[in-house]
Amino acid sequence: MNDIENALDWGDSRFISAADGLKLHVRVWGEAYKGQATPVICLPGLTRNSRDFAGFAAYMNEKNTVKRVIYGIDARGRGLSEKASSWKDYNLFTELGDVLAVLTALDIEHAIFVGTSRGGLLTMMLSAARPGAIKAAILNDVGPVLDGTGLAQIKLYLQNPAQPKSFDDATTIQKSVLGKYFGALDDDDWIYETYARYRLIKGKWQGDYDPALKHTMSSYDLDQPIPTMWPQWTGLRPVPTMVVRGENSALLSQETVRLMGEVHHKMRSITAEGQGHAPMLHKPDVARHLAVFLDELS
Repeated sequence: MNDIENALDWGDSRFISAADGLKLHVRVWGEAYKGQATPVICLPGLTRNSRDFAGFAAYMNEKNTVKRVIYGIDARGRGLSEKASSWKDYNLFTELGDVLAVLTALDIEHAIFVGTSRGGLLTMMLSAARPGAIKAAILNDVGPVLDGTGLAQIKLYLQNPAQPKSFDDATTIQKSVLGKYFGALDDDDWIYETYARYRLIKGKWQGDYDPALKHTMSSYDLDQPIPTMWPQWTGLRPVPTMVVRGENSALLSQETVRLMGEVHHKMRSITAEGQGHAPMLHKPDVARHLAVFLDELS
């Protein structure tokens, strides 16, 4: 392994049974800090996995005065979690149940939730299903209103996944597809992104998720109004909340962030300069704000 691979795969692995018996993988960073402060639960995006948060966990582990154990959950069919027997089980309600199963198994009464994209939707839903579980929340490039342009990009990606011939090819593909949205990334960032997104499976670099996930977007008619989640967002008003928006995001608009602030008056927001959907949270210009936010919490 090289240094970037090691940086992504540090921490311990746990496997927890969901309600239907499916095995869920949870990455644990900073086990030694368990019990010192409120833990952090990281929830990735639609096709992403817990490795997205390895750099974030390392930064917080090193920089924060308040030390916390941090957990990253691989949703079913992503990362090291088992695939669902049916693509219909890849829905927000089932995945919310999986989050609740992890909380129960780890004996976590409440936590600080960090949700990227789909993980942020799950965090908002949790505010309705079990509000007492959320001590604070960080939503990464997601809100109660999703821009159709961003959803169309995600749908296209799922329907036409890249088929890289090598790791270097995978990195080149990432740059060609996302480079115009992520001018802030350097060469190491692109390598990090590729290792986080892909896994070597049967000799081929493939997206680290069940290909059946593409069916979850097939029913989306982007010509019709997209349902909003304002009631779920309202559920976060009692807790400290930070919203991270990528400067070049096509999923979360500046106007939506403004409206979110009108509903949640204590909400803080930051912009990840030179990043699109979804920003890397371990980039120093973003991570230092998150570190301050977390250090203010018990």
